[in-house]
Amino acid sequence: MGRETAFGLPDKRLVAASFSRAAASYDSVAQLQRDVGHSLLTRLPDGLQPSQWLDLGSGTGYFSRVLAQRFPNGVGVALDIAEGMLSHARVQGGATWHVAGDAEQLPLRDGSCGLIYSSLAVQWCSDFAAVLAEARRTLQPGGVLAFASLCAGTLHELRQSWRAVDGRVHVNRFRAFAEYQRLCADSGLEVLNLDNVPHVLHYADVRGLTHELKALGAHNLNPGRPDGLTGRARMLGLLQAYEAFRAPQGLPATYQVVYAVLRKPVEQGQS
Repeated sequence: MGRETAFGLPDKRLVAASFSRAAASYDSVAQLQRDVGHSLLTRLPDGLQPSQWLDLGSGTGYFSRVLAQRFPNGVGVALDIAEGMLSHARVQGGATWHVAGDAEQLPLRDGSCGLIYSSLAVQWCSDFAAVLAEARRTLQPGGVLAFASLCAGTLHELRQSWRAVDGRVHVNRFRAFAEYQRLCADSGLEVLNLDNVPHVLHYADVRGLTHELKALGAHNLNPGRPDGLTGRARMLGLLQAYEAFRAPQGLPATYQVVYAVLRKPVEQGQS
């Protein structure tokens, strides 16, 4: 299967650099990431006790530390493409190993993992079929891939507000949920759970949202994004357009979260 390019996802070198710069500020504004990651943990199959687990796209290592507590007898590998994030995570501990690597080309042996856990990382991978193929290769028979990602419709309020201003690409693009369904169905992994759950955050103003996105390293990284600073007139237009979405709790920002749990089949004759 060829590489997916239709979504115009950002160059992963830009993603790595952006998240490396955000390492120090990330945890202070990562409530959505915490909520989603913990929700993903509740979806893991009962009785799972991996001898080795992988935190794929481990970021600051928050969930590496959670996984280390949950699976104290397992060897933990924290893998991220952003060196700045890994440097931050190493100091915090949690995983046995901290490895710089790419989800589309995992530097791990075949059949080495009982669990691959990935929360809000694989949306940056342009070739998600390769991510699934690598998961299948590196999982042990009966091993589990659990991931949370973002799909189309994420930050639709911000996207529509920008569209009213200038029609340029200001908001990161993500693949459709139907594409996740298709790719997972074709992966050779057994789909135990796959659903799309909206998470809505509220902000007092637009600047609170855009500041948080920058602090997370998740601001606009798309090809075709405007260069340079946003002019005062365009920013005022954005603020005015976004006000149309205001709710009693504040300005909403909707994240369409994909939760998935897949299992590598146990070949006939294996136990």
